[in-house]
Amino acid sequence: MAGPTTAQRGAAQQEDSPARPPRPHPEGRRRPSRGQLIVIGALVLLLGSGAVWALYGSSWLRAEQVRITGLDVLTPAEVKAAAAVPIGAPLISVDTDAIADRLRRKLPRIDSVDVVRSWPHGIGLEVTERQPVLLMKKGTKFTEVDAKGVRFATVDKSPGQVPLLELAPGRSASLRRFGSARLVREAVRVAGGLPVGVAKDTQVVRVTSYDSISLELTRGRTVIWGSGKDGPAKAKVLTALMKAAPKAGHFDVSAPTAPVVSGS
Repeated sequence: MAGPTTAQRGAAQQEDSPARPPRPHPEGRRRPSRGQLIVIGALVLLLGSGAVWALYGSSWLRAEQVRITGLDVLTPAEVKAAAAVPIGAPLISVDTDAIADRLRRKLPRIDSVDVVRSWPHGIGLEVTERQPVLLMKKGTKFTEVDAKGVRFATVDKSPGQVPLLELAPGRSASLRRFGSARLVREAVRVAGGLPVGVAKDTQVVRVTSYDSISLELTRGRTVIWGSGKDGPAKAKVLTALMKAAPKAGHFDVSAPTAPVVSGS
């Protein structure tokens, strides 16, 4: 007689084996109920709405103060008027880039400005003013020129220890080739690279051509500088010459490898 088939043996084994109990749900992995999800969503919406109201609708975070630092010549009143900070507006909505643009446009003396929000009620203006390295005289007034060659302000009185720039190119080839703006930049380049002691004593920077720049110092001394090239080498040679011949009246460093001293 034939034995049980494979299917019959499998069925018999299933009947003999005990049923496996269901696995318990791992602790911590329970899904929140629909009610809990609704509560969580409501809380998130409430918090978000509260934050938006606090930033835009409440009186807590409003622009009420303007703090200004870095001023030298400009006054706080001038800067506040040009900045036009919207006092009373929500601090988050204040356009800091627009304030910076207004300041640079209305006050050319400002070289750079950093506009920051100072929570909870302030706007901070960190100003850097341009510093004159040369003056250009026109009539009875003076135009200040900074280290970038920018003519940024006209003043009635000469600031102390700022050399006067004299442009006397006439109808030279340099003027036709480079233009007065380029000659002014060369003069600025020379003035900005002078040794500290020489810069303090420099009264006039005279430009007659691109490669003919000279200095008038205190006590009637003169320096032939030449072009604006090789400035560091010329400054080093001039410092050494002045130490070696302190009573000399004329220095020529236009060719720094072959300087000339006279009037000692």
